[in-house]
Parts: sequence; structure tokens; C-alpha cells
Amino acid sequence: MLNNMTDTEEGEGGPNSQGDGNPKESSPFINSSSASDVEKSQQYDGKNMALFEEEMDNSPMVSSILSSLANYSNLPQGSKEHEEAENEEGAAPSKKKPAVKAPSLGTLMGVYLPCIQNIFGVILFLRMTWMVGIGGVFGSFIIVFMCCSTTMLTAISMSAIATNGVVPAGGSYYMISRSLGPEFGGAVGICFYLGTTFAGAMYILGAIELLLIYILPQAAIFKMEGLEGADMEAAMLNNMRVYGTIVLSFMATVVFVGVKYVNKLALVFLACVILSILAVYAGVIKTAFEPPVFPVCILGNRTLISKGFDVCAKVIERDNGTVTTKLWKIFCDSEFLNATCDEYFANNNVSEIQGIPGVSSGILNLFGYYLEKGDFLEKRGISAMQDPDAPITNSNRYVLADITSFFTLLVGIYFPSVTGIMAGSNRSGDLRDAQKSIPIGTIAAITTTSIVYMSAVVLFGACIEGVVLRDKFGEGVDGNLVIGTLAWPSPWVIVIGSFFSTCGAGLQSLTGAPRLLQAISRDSVIPFLKVFGHGKANGEPTWALLLTASICEIGIIIASLDAVAPILSMFFLMCYMFVNLACALQTLLRTPNWRPRFKFYHWALSFLGMSLCLSLMFICSWYYAIVAMVIATCIYKYIEFAGAEKEWGDGIRGISLSAARFALMRLEEGPPHTKNWRPQIMVLVSMDSEQNVEQPRLLSLTNQLKAGKGLTIVGTSVVGTFLNNHAEAQKADQSLRKLMETEKVKGFSQVVISSNLRDGTSHLIQVGGLGGLKHNTVLVSWPRTWKQAEDNLRFRNFIEVVRETTAASMALLVPKNIAAYPSNGERFTEGHIDVWWIVHDGGMLMLLPFLLRQHKVWRKCKMRIFTVAQMDDNSIQMKKDLITFLYHLRIDAEVEVVEMHDSDISAYTYEKTLVMEQRSQILKQMHLTKNEMEREIQSITDSSRGSIRRKNPSNLQSLQSSEEPAGVSVEEKPEEEVQLIHNKNPTSPTTPAGSAATPGSEVQMTWTDKAETQAAAGHPEQGGVKDIFNMKPNQSNVRRMHTALRLNEVIMKKSKEAKLVLLNMPGPPKNRMGEENYMEFLEVLTEGLNRVLLVRGGGREVITIYS
Repeated sequence: MLNNMTDTEEGEGGPNSQGDGNPKESSPFINSSSASDVEKSQQYDGKNMALFEEEMDNSPMVSSILSSLANYSNLPQGSKEHEEAENEEGAAPSKKKPAVKAPSLGTLMGVYLPCIQNIFGVILFLRMTWMVGIGGVFGSFIIVFMCCSTTMLTAISMSAIATNGVVPAGGSYYMISRSLGPEFGGAVGICFYLGTTFAGAMYILGAIELLLIYILPQAAIFKMEGLEGADMEAAMLNNMRVYGTIVLSFMATVVFVGVKYVNKLALVFLACVILSILAVYAGVIKTAFEPPVFPVCILGNRTLISKGFDVCAKVIERDNGTVTTKLWKIFCDSEFLNATCDEYFANNNVSEIQGIPGVSSGILNLFGYYLEKGDFLEKRGISAMQDPDAPITNSNRYVLADITSFFTLLVGIYFPSVTGIMAGSNRSGDLRDAQKSIPIGTIAAITTTSIVYMSAVVLFGACIEGVVLRDKFGEGVDGNLVIGTLAWPSPWVIVIGSFFSTCGAGLQSLTGAPRLLQAISRDSVIPFLKVFGHGKANGEPTWALLLTASICEIGIIIASLDAVAPILSMFFLMCYMFVNLACALQTLLRTPNWRPRFKFYHWALSFLGMSLCLSLMFICSWYYAIVAMVIATCIYKYIEFAGAEKEWGDGIRGISLSAARFALMRLEEGPPHTKNWRPQIMVLVSMDSEQNVEQPRLLSLTNQLKAGKGLTIVGTSVVGTFLNNHAEAQKADQSLRKLMETEKVKGFSQVVISSNLRDGTSHLIQVGGLGGLKHNTVLVSWPRTWKQAEDNLRFRNFIEVVRETTAASMALLVPKNIAAYPSNGERFTEGHIDVWWIVHDGGMLMLLPFLLRQHKVWRKCKMRIFTVAQMDDNSIQMKKDLITFLYHLRIDAEVEVVEMHDSDISAYTYEKTLVMEQRSQILKQMHLTKNEMEREIQSITDSSRGSIRRKNPSNLQSLQSSEEPAGVSVEEKPEEEVQLIHNKNPTSPTTPAGSAATPGSEVQMTWTDKAETQAAAGHPEQGGVKDIFNMKPNQSNVRRMHTALRLNEVIMKKSKEAKLVLLNMPGPPKNRMGEENYMEFLEVLTEGLNRVLLVRGGGREVITIYS
């Protein structure tokens, strides 16, 4: 950050200039010229900074950057900047843009009043009285208390997060994404966006309901007069859809034209809300002295719709006579007293009660009165005469319940009235002191609104009659808004005020939601939303507004305020839940950057708030809750797999670290059980001069072995020192990561810098992994060019790897001819994986084919297991035992026991051993230059050519080795490599049929010093180079060569066509005198086979028959 704030001046003699003739040591500033030396030495003269002069280029003095740090700003444009950009449209391009004014809003105007405006809304005016009537004062108070407690706890958590550094405009999305990571942030951000969008639909529906029912009923396109039941409900919903779409289009146009109009009207809408609430309180006070006259007509105990009659009576006295009323005519077939009337009307009296008896009346609607859809609104305490079997008639004359009500429904409908607590944090870019204003303003606003809501519940229950409270649309009180009947001086204060406030809230939602979507899109965490990050030249989110209006139209089509409210409750509750989770995690993890200025928080409060949010989600509507969670989960997984990777220092990363530490500590308790053992692989790869991997198929094989399970470390070594070769190591690490991603290897890369490759490889084997999560298997490629003189070190390094893995009790896998192994995209449709089980290695040879066959490359290959029987073995019993063993291991494989009879050692074996030893001695005893060595070896081989030709004439026609790259001909090799070394000669009449390769592991680590000493004693160095050909081959080596040739002959006979051959790898020589011989034995053992995997066990059982 500091580097971005300070500009380093570089003139002609800057760091990039060449040829100044001055050594670097002469300059007090690293990488600077002598011209700048003088300036800088003068610049820091007398400032007591000489000790730090060399670091001033990259680390400037605090005094020079303190002002920049204090005034640091990285905030996106707020609404004021949008207005300024709009006002400047059409201005001359050359005109300089005026400086953006500093944020100037305080706590009252910037946080408190916006939160008040967003929290108070349509539910308070349209559904609060109905909720109190249905749920009772007691039940409604519980609902209000739960919801207000949830938002208060969320506000505490939000205050802690908002005061933990600068929060740009983006509100809850920014806080959650930076606290919980891009996956949670994106998922919850989308949920918050959907909640805000559906809130816009809810406000619009509320405004249309006010318009068509209370303000201008005659404006209805679909007439409801004379309709009843489902027909009337359908007509009402269609009216809502038509007018809702019109209003939505108008509001979207206003927002598109300019947000400045919305901002200018915000104070007007806020004034409407405050005046409406004050009018209600004034009306409540007035009822104590002079209750308003709002009579309600009751027939029996049923509430009558007040339209259609003028007097609440059956008959009245007029001119000394009894006259029937309009009410009589509604229920009877004529106006005469002897008319036939409705049975319920005839059997029950008509009474009139006061709809608003007032605070001093002593009524208490303490308990709930839940209704089924279509039930009559009945007055408690009045008996009625009715025949339960009689059909219900004239139901359209009574006030009926329009929906089935229950406690959880009330929670879902009410909760949107406490949302809007993020309004202050959303404006953080416009606040003078956001870290002070957000906590104070938000918590004060929630406290104020909570007091209003709780007092409203009690006052409504104490002032208004129960049947009036349950009358959702005021049908029993002349079609008045129920809360309006309580208001002073007139019901129209509430009707008009609530209409404008709902319109304003709808505009605010349509203004905020597109900007939230734009913020998510510009973060690039959800790729398919990138298009919505674009907008007009001044930054207005045009495309996001179009999508918002389209989603809002879905809520309009639903058309029912009661159905839309629980939907947005889900999304807001999920958002609040993750705000609490973010605060709790940051507190518990104690991350160093968690230093909020707001101190009155605790992780237990955050968890309580999170639990309340989750509980309310399922209380409101369990199926909506599941849908919301599925949506959030899908977005989370989509971001995880397809989204851009972001490092925001989020809390989830902290959880991962804590969980990893805990798991590693648990792993330290002991080695894994045999049932849990799986190869945790360290892959040793070599790099070329460009730091690219030389054997990429090693990672393909790793993927096929691991399939994403367990630990994989891909390691390599760079020769040099850390200071000088750090850049090369980074490049190598990037190459490893890129190849791992290409080959879909899930694991870690590790690059060490060492003075030589041998030590580097040793360091990787020793220190790879962490704690209990360490590798137990090493995968290294066969050194295919080990016979070339320039690769002498490479094969010795390879043997050292074999020795070190054996000493460390690690398993070792050596794929030979790795270039011929299949890539991850290939498929074998048939074939065999052959296992040559010669010595017991803990079961590695059984486990590896099983793991390979889990991968799609090898899935259709069948497994065959061969074992070798000696003369005194019972091969039939061995086969039965092996079949039983495999049955208990639950491994499907064909079994074959191969008998190897004793036979005489052939002359070919003798000669091959002799040539091997001669070569080994030549390379050890001759300390000549390369050219001199080749000339000397040529002369020696010429003298012995006759003998070899007599024993093995066809070997002179050596073909190109399968391990050598294409294009390397025999002529290009030194003579001694063609004729003396016998580099993978093809089959010949003297060679055993189709010489192939397999390790005779019965000689693990058995090469004694004695044999080598005898060989050395028999052929002393002082005898001269050519005296080597007077030597006789060591008998131990002859036996080993005989074993290798015989095993190769048998393996080639049985497994020549196999897709892969696995066999035991013999142990290395205990001393270093026979290393070349060891490599030659392995070469002979595996000669002629296409794909060979040499395996050494780690000294422990890795497979078990037990469950």
C-alpha cells in the first residue's frame, strides 16, 4: 500500500540506466546512480536517517506519508457523486471535474433517520393491527420482541464489523464477503439483493392496496362489486398485478432518469412516516378522553360488512309504525315484515358495538384468535343461535377471513417491518465519521422502532375492539384503514402518509438493489454476472436496474402482500445470520486485524443472533427457508468452482487454519491404522534449464493413483543459493503449480534451493509435509540415461534416494519408461495390470493396482497376480492360499504361480556379468578426461570384442534403446556403450526368450562388502587398465545376473502384452562399490517391457483382511 501512495522520482540516472561506470558499492542507495546519490544524501542530511538511507526507496519516511495514510480513501462513488456526474453530462470535455466534497453526514442525517425510514414501512400501517387481532397482545408482543431482538443483536455484530476498518459503500455484502470470503459473500450478497428486490415488490403491492381499497376503490379495472369468494379474490389480485406493473415501470423509469430525484424526495417520504406515527399516538391519547365514533354492526356474533345499509337494525320506528331497514332487505326476500328471511338473520339480533372504545375502556385482546380461510369474524362474549347443519347463506354480507392464519405466518409477515437496519452502513461512504456514526445511529434507530412497535402492540390491543383488529381491510368500519380509525385528526392522515411512505420505500429499494448487484458484479466473484457491472457513463447500473425490475415483477405477479413478505423475510434473515456468524468467527479466531472500535460485542451475542435468525427462518416458512438455503448453496458452490479466486483475509481462511492445526495435532497422536493407510506421495521431479518439468507424466500417474485423496507433494530442487536463485525457485514453483492444475493433481508444491541436487532431494524427503501429515511414499522416475558418462551423478542420486527411503521406512515407486504411461485423457478398454509378487512388501503390490483401477484410465483393466515357486514349493497349495488371501482382501484378480526350476548358469550370463564388472571397474579406476576415457575404453573393447562376439554374436547389432529419445542413433554413442555396456539389446538366440524386466527382490540389501573386497583384491589398480580383462566375474554377481535374466524371461513370457507390470524392486547395495552393477541388474530385470512400476514397501503392512 505504501508503494502505491508514494512516487519515486527516477531521472536519467535512475535504476534502469546502464553504464554509469560506478560500482554499486559506491552508492549509499541500492540500485541508484551517482547523480541521485548526491541529491538523496542531501535530502536526508540532518534528519538522523542515515541508518535507513538504503531503504528509503522502498520504505519512505513515516513523516512523508503520514498525511496520505490519515486521508486514505478508496471508496466507490456515493449518491452525491452520482448526482454530480449526472449534472456534468453534456459539459465540455475540457472542463475540469470539480473536486469531490468530503463526506459531511453525521449520525442523525446519515444513519439514524435513514434507518428509521427503512424500518418503518408498509407492514406497520397495513398489517400491524390485524396481527394484534389474530395473535393477541401476548402473541404479538412475543413476535415483535423476537424480531426486534434479532435485529438488535445483528446490529451489535454489524457495528463491530463496521468499526473494524473502513467499510466502503456496499453495506452488508462488503462486510460479509471480506469477513467470510468470496463464496459466502457472493451467496449472501445475492440473497440480500433478492431480499431488497422483493422488498420493492412488497412496497409497491402495499401502495396499490392502499390505493384500490382505501383511496380510490372505483379505479379498479376488474370490478369486485357483487363478487364473492374466489371470484372476488381473483379480481383483486388481477387489479394488483396490473397496477403493480404500471407503478413498477414508472418507478424504474424514475430511478433510470436519475437517483438524484429519489434522494431529494427521501426527506419528504421520511416526514410522511414520522407524521403518520405521531398521528397514531395522538389518536391513542385522544381516545382516553373522547373516543372516536366508529360503530360496528354485529348480527348474532358475526361482523357485518358496513356497505349496503345505513342503520344497524332490522326495523326502525317511523311515523308511529315499524319500518324495515336496508339491512332487512339484504337478508329477506321483501321489505315486508312477513317476508321470508335468512334463518341466521331471523334467529339472531342485530347489535352495534363501538369499534374503538379507547384506552380507558379496559378491553384487553390478550390472547390469539386464529382463523381458517372463510371463517366469520365473530365477537367474543356474544352467544348466537345457529343450526350447525344449516347451509351458510349470504356469506358475502359478513366480514370473512381471507387467509388461514397461524403463529408462524404472522412471524413471516411481520419480520420485514424490522428490516432496513443496514441503511446506515450502506451510506458509510458519505459519513463524516462512519466508525462512530454507524453503531450509535443504527442501535438508536432499532431502539426507537422497537419501542414504537412494542408500544403499538399494547396500545392497539387496549384501544381497538377485537373484531375490528381482525378486520384486515376495514370492511366493518366503512372501508377505513383500521389504524387510520385510531389516528388524529383524520384517518386520511394515515392513508395518505402511508401511501407516500410505501412509494418512497419502493423507490429506495429499486435504487439500492441495482447498486448492490453492481458491487457484486464488479468484484468478479460470480462470472456470469459481470455484464451487470456496466452502466451509464456516470456509473448508474442500467443493466442491473433492468434485472432488478424483472425480478421485482415476479413479486408483483404473486400479487399478495401476505405471500411476498415471507419470501423477503428469508433472504434478509439469511443475510443477518451471516453477519452474526462473521462477527462470532472473527471474535473467536482472534485474528490480529480484528480490532473494532465498538467494544460492546461478544461472540455469545453473535451466536444467539445467528441462532435466532436460523430459527425465525424455519418458523416463518420451512419450505421457503429450504429454498433460500438451496439458492445460497448453489451460488456458493458455483463461486467455489467457477468464480475468481479472491484473497480478502476472510474468517473462513482462519477457520481452515485452525481446523488444519487441530487435525494435525490429532494426527500426531500416532501412526494411521492399516485400514486408513493410503500412499501419501512425495513426487520428485527434475526441471530443465527453463524451469519446466521434464517428466510431466509423473503427475499423470500421481493423479491416477490418488484421485484427489490424501496428501500429494510435488517437489524439486534448484541448484544454487537462496539469495541468488530465489527467482528461479519461484519460477519453478509456478511451473509445478501450473502443471499440477493441468493434470488435476490436488496437493502442494515445494521447491528447495541447495548447493547440489543430491542434498536438495535429501532435504525434500526429510522435511516434506508437516507434523502428522507427512508423505509415506516417494515417486521418482527411472534415470533413463544412466549409462551415459555425463549422467553418472544422476543415477548415483537415484540410488541415494532408494537408500534414504529405505532408511526412512518409506515406500518407493519407480516408474520405468514414464513417457509411455497413459495421460489422464486416455482410456484402456481392455488389458491387464500384472503384479509379480516375489517378496512380501507389506501389501503395496496388492494395493496399488486397486487404487489405479479406481481411475477411469485403468478401470477396464483386469488384475493378474503372479508369484514364483521354487523347486521345493507346493505350487498348487500356493495358488489355493493366494486365492483365499485375495478373497479375504476383497480384491478380484486372476492368480498364477510360476515355477522356476534350477538351471545351469549359461555362458551368456557369465559373459554379461563379466562385461558389467569390466565397465564398472573401468569407470572407477580411470581418472582421465572424457575424450581420453573414450579412446582408452575403445582400445580395451576392441581387444575383447572377439570373445564377446563368439559368445553373443547378435549383440553387436544393438538397436536404439527404448529409453533414449528418438533420433539418437547407435553411431552417435561411444563404442563402449554399444558393445561393452549392452544397452538394452533386443532378443537374440543366446538371450533368454524376449528378455524383459522384473526385480528379484529376494536380494534386498544383501550385497556384502566381502564380495566387493574380493573383486577389488583380485584386480588391483596398479595392474593397469588393460589388466582388467584378466579378471574373472564375481560369483555373487553372476548369480544375481542369472536371477535377473531368468525372471526377465518368465515375465516376458507371461506379461509382454500387459498394460502395466508391477514388481518388487531389489534393495540397493550396502556399500557404494556396486552401484553400477545394481543399475545393470535392474536394467536386465526390466528389459523389453513397455511400462514397469518398480515397488519397494515401507516396512509396514498397508492392507488388511479385517473390516
